[in-house]
Formats: sequence, C-alpha cells, structure tokens
Amino acid sequence: MEDDETQKQEEIVSNESEAGEAGDEGDSKVTQQAYEELNNKYLRLAADFENFKRRSAREREQIIRFANEQFALQILDILDNFERALKSEDADLKEGLSRIHKLFLSILERNGITPIECTHARFNPNEHEAIASIPSEHEEGIIVDEVCRGYCMHDKVIRCAKVVVSQGKEQQSE
Repeated sequence: MEDDETQKQEEIVSNESEAGEAGDEGDSKVTQQAYEELNNKYLRLAADFENFKRRSAREREQIIRFANEQFALQILDILDNFERALKSEDADLKEGLSRIHKLFLSILERNGITPIECTHARFNPNEHEAIASIPSEHEEGIIVDEVCRGYCMHDKVIRCAKVVVSQGKEQQSE
C-alpha cells in the first residue's frame, strides 16, 4: 500500500514538473513583455521627472528674482517725489536731496533695478507710455520729454516711462 501511495506521489510530482516546464516557456514570453513594458514606463517617468525638476528650478528662480517687484514699485514713488524736490531753488535742500537721490539710485541698482533712458529715443510701447504728443523739430515717434521715468528689474520692465512724443515738424499754414 505504501508502494502504491509512493508511486502516486511520484506520478503527481512528475506531472507537475512536466506541466511547469511546458508553462515556463509561455510564462517567459509574458514575463519578458511585461518587463519591457515596465522598463519603458520607468524610462518615460524618469524623463518626465527630469523635465519637472528643470521646470520647477526655472520657476523658483523667477519667483526669487522678482520677489521684490511690489516693494520696488513703492520705492519708485518715493524716488519720484525726491526728483521733484530736487528741482527746488533752495541750495541746502537741494544738496541733501541730491545725496538721498544718489543713495536711492545705488540701492535700486544693487537690487537689479535700473532706469529706462528714453529722452530723444524712438517710442517703444513695451517700455514707454505716451501721455501726450506735440509738434516739434524732431521726427515723428521720437520722445521729446520724459514726464515720469520708467524702470527695469533684471531686464523686465516693471514700470513704463511716461513720455511726450513728437508728432513731427509743425506744418506752416498758408
């Protein structure tokens, strides 16, 4: 009886191993295909993650670079008032304000804020805001007067210059 049971067990083990060997070839193909699919997904995910890291770094750099833009705009209003006071006639007042003005400009420049030079330049709507146009000796589209100075922060215009633009030479009426 033991021999019969032993024989049955050997047959079962033998049948299972034969079935396993036949199934391994099919499973091997499925496993290779699954591996390639997963590997492709992994490579795409790795590339997407690298792109995400680069984009995040660029955005973080922009945020840091322009974080003080609102503060700079408020300081520019103060600077405008100082420039108006510099036009006064009192000598001592003018000297003190001149020093404050130089200090303000140096602080702004250290923070990447520079004035837009525009007098006698061609009107550029990206940098200038025309508040008036007048006939003058200059050709049409040339800036004749700067009413309020414009400023850039790291090559980005944060406030356009308010300017008076030439209409061209005044024509004589007969």
